[in-house]
Amino acid sequence: MSKEALTMRGPVHGTKDARRVAIGSGVGAVIETYDFIGFGTAAALYFGTAFFPTGDPVTGTLAAFATLGVGFAARPIGGIIGGHLGDKLGRKPVLVASLILMGVATFLIGLLPTYSQVGLLAPALLVFVRIVQGLAFGAEWGGAILMSYEHAPWKSKGKYTGIVQAGFPVGLLLANLTFLVSVQLGGELAWRIPFLASMVLVVVGLIIRSKVPESPVFDEVKESGAIVKSPIVEVLKTDWRNIVKGIGLRIAETAGYAVSITYMISYLNSQHLADKTQTLVALCIASAIGIFATQAWARLTDRIGRRPVYIWSCAFAVLFAIPMFLLVNTGLFIFIIATIAVSYGVCQNSLAGAQGAWFPELFQAKTRASGASLAYQISATISGFTPFITTLLFVAMGWMGPALLFGLYAAIGLWAALVTRETWGKRERQLADEATKSTPQSVNA
Repeated sequence: MSKEALTMRGPVHGTKDARRVAIGSGVGAVIETYDFIGFGTAAALYFGTAFFPTGDPVTGTLAAFATLGVGFAARPIGGIIGGHLGDKLGRKPVLVASLILMGVATFLIGLLPTYSQVGLLAPALLVFVRIVQGLAFGAEWGGAILMSYEHAPWKSKGKYTGIVQAGFPVGLLLANLTFLVSVQLGGELAWRIPFLASMVLVVVGLIIRSKVPESPVFDEVKESGAIVKSPIVEVLKTDWRNIVKGIGLRIAETAGYAVSITYMISYLNSQHLADKTQTLVALCIASAIGIFATQAWARLTDRIGRRPVYIWSCAFAVLFAIPMFLLVNTGLFIFIIATIAVSYGVCQNSLAGAQGAWFPELFQAKTRASGASLAYQISATISGFTPFITTLLFVAMGWMGPALLFGLYAAIGLWAALVTRETWGKRERQLADEATKSTPQSVNA
């Protein structure tokens, strides 16, 4: 890669707003994750009986997980819309709009009537609001990660995008802490309060994001007249291979999470290996570890490259698939905590930490939002229905079914990492070192 190509990653030393932009984008990621992932916790613990009451608890769980999947299915559409607007109008407008949409949808979930109150209208409304959540979450990531990436210094892209990616475990922690508190309330309040409380976070997020400046790379593309008429069509035509590889890379992380966290919550509860409080405590511990783990993995990619981190992490996940279930099947709480912490802190956080910088670097600046969003969000469809599929596999094969599925997802990620080019290898790091030394910092500030 030439030094000229590196310039499309933003200013050598980053902008004076780099840290503020990363934190602002990260706060939004916290809120979006709190809202979107909180639904997964509620689906695993409450929605089966509240919206899909049947005589068979497995059937109710399947229905709840199917609704969870609908939101993930909507994410590619949100990614297409958000990516298109991000490449045409800018990254910032997408950030603000997606946050508002997610906040309203999540708040409404807390107000929905249950099946016992309005019958079939209840699950229909739940599905509709979940679709809106999916659209908002799909549009969110591309804008947030690119804003941070394009403001960051060349040598610290992983570090700054890692702040955004760490927003996801923060959101997961807040969501599970809220459920941990609300579970003591009992009844419908146990799941309504977490959704209603999200509006406070949304207001804070909007205040922060309204002050975030637009991406310098987008401004440069706009000023040069290089804005593409149809970014989605352009990136599909010229960069479809990287989109396919990105989908494979992402599946290992997001679909793996769906097995090891989302489904695992239901598995521990249904098999009486842990009660709801113990499960939420384990998730809170894993989330807290994940905040620091994500940033540590992201910074490591700045030192050794994006690809090595991905290869070794996916290889570990393949080997960890069966032991993961063997450990939780002991029913020992300490093993359950350790297993969830390892599966999240290593198998998911390492990949998320690498994605923040790797995905934007796979695409040209003029179609970067569309390409990165498509790769990131299309895979979400698979992960969204994974808890549903995993439940069916458990019925047919016992715990070995979910374990093998987790290993398969990790193997797909390993394959994708092996065939995807390194974007921050020795040559790129050397050029960045030379440019950093030869370019006065004040020029970029």
